[in-house]
Amino acid sequence: MFADRILSGMRPTGSLHLGHYHGVLKNWIRMQHEYECLFFVADWHALTTHYDAPEIIEQSVWDMVIDWLASGVDPARATLFIQSKVPEHAELHLLLSMITPLGWLERMPTYKDQQERLTSKDLSTYGFLGYPLLQSADILIYRATQVPVGEDQIPHIEFTREIARRFNHLYGRDPGFAEKAELAVKKLGSKKARLYKELRNRFQEQGDDEALEAAKALLDEQQSLSLGDRERLFGYLEGGGKVILSEPQAMLTAASKMPGLDGQKMSKSYQNTISLREDEMSVTKKIRTMPTDPARIRRTDPGDPERCPVWALHQVYSDENTRQSVAQGCTTAGIGCIECKQPVIDAVLSEQRPMRERAQLYLDDPALVRNIIADGNEKARKLAGETMRDVREAMGLNYA
Repeated sequence: MFADRILSGMRPTGSLHLGHYHGVLKNWIRMQHEYECLFFVADWHALTTHYDAPEIIEQSVWDMVIDWLASGVDPARATLFIQSKVPEHAELHLLLSMITPLGWLERMPTYKDQQERLTSKDLSTYGFLGYPLLQSADILIYRATQVPVGEDQIPHIEFTREIARRFNHLYGRDPGFAEKAELAVKKLGSKKARLYKELRNRFQEQGDDEALEAAKALLDEQQSLSLGDRERLFGYLEGGGKVILSEPQAMLTAASKMPGLDGQKMSKSYQNTISLREDEMSVTKKIRTMPTDPARIRRTDPGDPERCPVWALHQVYSDENTRQSVAQGCTTAGIGCIECKQPVIDAVLSEQRPMRERAQLYLDDPALVRNIIADGNEKARKLAGETMRDVREAMGLNYA
């Protein structure tokens, strides 16, 4: 059983490209072997900027899932689901909005940045202002312990931690909390109860972090405790109330270094992409017609690899021997630009070939994809339902 639970999602706003593969999907494929992973289609998030063109979202959802599966994301190892098929996300988002100070949302760095960048869109909507809170609900509802993000998204995880802290502070101290916690301690058995109290005292009196981690590990091992008692003891351990929503950690991932066809970062907005499952003729043509070092006007002119966008692709796709050979050939005019591009073409096509083969299985039988997502939706709803039961109980919403 994995100790950590990972949550990550992608917005379905168009076809995925090799930048998505090298920046996100390769990480997912690695993580699914190391953690309990939930990967979701963030279709409600796509509406924050594409609310006026929902057809883009609808067309992209299934294509994106096929791209995930084609890349090597394994539904036997990870739970794949669609955000809007788990309505508990919206319920938690609504309930959290009741306690979220407006200033917390307005100070998010991405709020003003995206408004300035996406000037063609009217982003003066609550959905856009509140999307970090929806993101928090996505994370908190699964009690995710780790969220893989780039550096620019770290403020969103800290915001999520603040929301969880505020919620637990407001609703975590149910009547008779300390008495209930002491009763829960007794359920550990005399030996483990004594150890729990010793570790709790060491942490609260001496700030001993090792004692805190040891006590948490002790609780994690207790299979006979109810979820309510377990969360109550976690809260009692740290001197707070019952931990209803757990605080996630940011798992910092390296920014994608995948260059586009013009040397800039690969991005749809720059129109410099190669799609994940693009056909071989199109890929070959795109790379063959890439711009090169402007100093190489003729075949006999020496060039500088550092000034050539193709060299950036060699950094991703070529081994050291190939890079040395290409650099030597370029600087001495020993090879032409087409010869320089051929190893990149071969490597990209080699990377894409198994993706196309895996994708074909799902293209031939779309029911396979639908069944995978239906299973994932069901698993996700079960986990989300457990959290929402605790949230409603803590907020006093179980009276109906």
